[in-house]
Amino acid sequence: MACGLLLALSFLKYIYPPLGWLALGSVAIGFPKVLFRAIASIRALTLNINILVLLAVCGTAALQDFTDGGVIIFLFSIAQWLETRATHKALVAMSSLTNMAPQMAIVAETGERVDVNDVKMNTILAVKAGDAIPLDGIVVEGKCEVDEKMLTGESFPVTKESDSLVWAGTINMNGYISVRTTVLAKDTVVARMSRLVEEASSRKSLAQRFIDNFAKYYIPVVVLISASIAVVPAALSVPDMEPWFHLALVVLLSGCPCALILSTPVAIFCALTKAAISGLLLKGGDYLETLSRIKTVAFDKTGTITRGEFSVTDFSAGDDINNETLLYWISSIESKSSHPVAGALVDYARLHSIKPVPENVENFQNFPGEGIFGTIDGRDIYIGNKRVGVRAICKRDNCEVQFQRPEISTKKNNCEETLVGVFSLVDACRSGALEAMEELKLLGVRSVMLTGDSSQVAMYVQSQLKNAIDIVHAELLPHEKAKLIENFKKEGPIAMIGDGINDAPALATADIGISMGISGSALANETSNAILMSNDIRKVPEAIRLARKTTRKLVENVIISVGFKCAILALAIAGYPLVWLAVLTDVGTCLLVILNSMLILQENHKYEKRESTKGSKYGKFLEDKTKPLLNKQSNIDEEKGLLSGEECGKDCCKNATHYVETSKERNDESCGVSKLSLLNGNDHGMFMFVEVHVVKHCVMIQDSSILTLESQGQKDKSITVSETSGISECCKNRCCNDI
Repeated sequence: MACGLLLALSFLKYIYPPLGWLALGSVAIGFPKVLFRAIASIRALTLNINILVLLAVCGTAALQDFTDGGVIIFLFSIAQWLETRATHKALVAMSSLTNMAPQMAIVAETGERVDVNDVKMNTILAVKAGDAIPLDGIVVEGKCEVDEKMLTGESFPVTKESDSLVWAGTINMNGYISVRTTVLAKDTVVARMSRLVEEASSRKSLAQRFIDNFAKYYIPVVVLISASIAVVPAALSVPDMEPWFHLALVVLLSGCPCALILSTPVAIFCALTKAAISGLLLKGGDYLETLSRIKTVAFDKTGTITRGEFSVTDFSAGDDINNETLLYWISSIESKSSHPVAGALVDYARLHSIKPVPENVENFQNFPGEGIFGTIDGRDIYIGNKRVGVRAICKRDNCEVQFQRPEISTKKNNCEETLVGVFSLVDACRSGALEAMEELKLLGVRSVMLTGDSSQVAMYVQSQLKNAIDIVHAELLPHEKAKLIENFKKEGPIAMIGDGINDAPALATADIGISMGISGSALANETSNAILMSNDIRKVPEAIRLARKTTRKLVENVIISVGFKCAILALAIAGYPLVWLAVLTDVGTCLLVILNSMLILQENHKYEKRESTKGSKYGKFLEDKTKPLLNKQSNIDEEKGLLSGEECGKDCCKNATHYVETSKERNDESCGVSKLSLLNGNDHGMFMFVEVHVVKHCVMIQDSSILTLESQGQKDKSITVSETSGISECCKNRCCNDI
């Protein structure tokens, strides 16, 4: 402040000449800071802007042009302050990651508030409604909805109950829960996220390394050229040296590559922070640059494109064994596996009151892409697909995968020299999978599905996604996935997205491997270059778009930093060596580069709204058209979530009509489905309203809960929900008179 005030008063020298000496006071006030910074740079053997400014100030002092010296110091000080402020704003976004988790926790047993760093593992913590969860853990009591958007980017609250996993920093929206901690404060997901972003930011990208290496040689060259411009004319005894000295100072200041050096790290830091806030952690700036050049994205099927939440639809034991015994064997062996199928089989066994006993399993083996093996009760049991059947010396015709219904994903076979049982599983596509493939197409990126399941299963998933996937490869072993990735790399950079151990070789082979973070296996996270914190694969095209925007910002920053400097040099060579303008340009370009990079933090891509459709948890829903509610013989169009038949069948209402929303009530008895609409404007919680003359009720697809609305004093009878269609069995199986 004092430096600027004295400098401003010095310009009154044209009115009262002695005031010009105030510029010397301005130099004296600001010079020590510049000197100390220059000394620090010399000690670090680094030639940077601090040394160049010091030389420039000394040059103006030698010319007794204290006004220019004061201008240089004042503008340089302002530049440092503005850069600090702008960088602070970028760091605020980063600090939002580190400050997500609260610093205090409440011990459930005593009600005492303690520092989270003092909380040990297996401590039971109390979390009230509205509070942030202090540490990662497992819910042991209570039920609530948790807002995880700050961690995963998922805006819809997630229901948590007993045995549910919760993470530090997420918000308890309602209810009371007791959480048993599973990690220390330094090992929470939030803490690891913060460390990962910091490490990624400190790890220089290829472009940044190039610019830094370039600056090592460029700055000394600038100093030599500037010195030559001043020394050579003096050696030649040029009569008027002042213009040459001014030109030397302009070259010295204009040649400073400050903005160029800042152009890359600031943009990459902002991009990494933005990606982390959006739910994608990149382990370095290099991967961001690679992501911007991606031509192909390969997806694993189970747990990536599909939800990985299998449910058993059929279980049959052979003639020589009963279901209970086979279920006991299978669940005990599967309890040692981390595959999603294993969890479904264990849950199915418990549903039938059969408790798995993994301690009784010996010689457990995992065959990636095939199945598993274990010995229990003296019996060698193989569980898996037809590949494991061949391994177990089953007859190939007995172990073939059979496809009975389109909604059944595959048949797994359990072989001990002979086929002893068969079970069927179903797995639905993730919400947003179709939109992700469409977004990739818009970006000009090819999508590929790699799966170890049968070709029938793969094509069924393809049909669910309206053939949106460009290339499908099925019946692949892990090393075969990696080999295909190698082949695709010949056509351009490729990204691989997966969540399991089977995907580790492919993730490591791809130019950039992205694992499904919280749900993904630890091995997959270690071999990947990026971690998708949520299960929303729409984050993949969003990340590609962010990477491309960052690349554009890098180019813009280089143009800004180089273009303005060249203009000042051209002006100086033309006979107008303005030292103050050179300093102002250096300050301005640095500030412009920082502000331009910070725009990355503010840019949000919104998925394009397709005409006449809207997104939902189970694909696309018609926005305006409706269809009549029909009887149980009607087929369900799962993609639209509506009944697909056109006529009312036997025992259903004779006068079933299309129900169209109007401003006045309908008086006739009708059975119809109204326009699908959102509740509270949430893009992920899709409600279907079914309206009848005397009863109104709605089915919430997200968690199968039912809200019953009273109409004319009557309530709907018991309703069960069919999640695959989102339509209540009551409406699907009864006629209007029954309701």
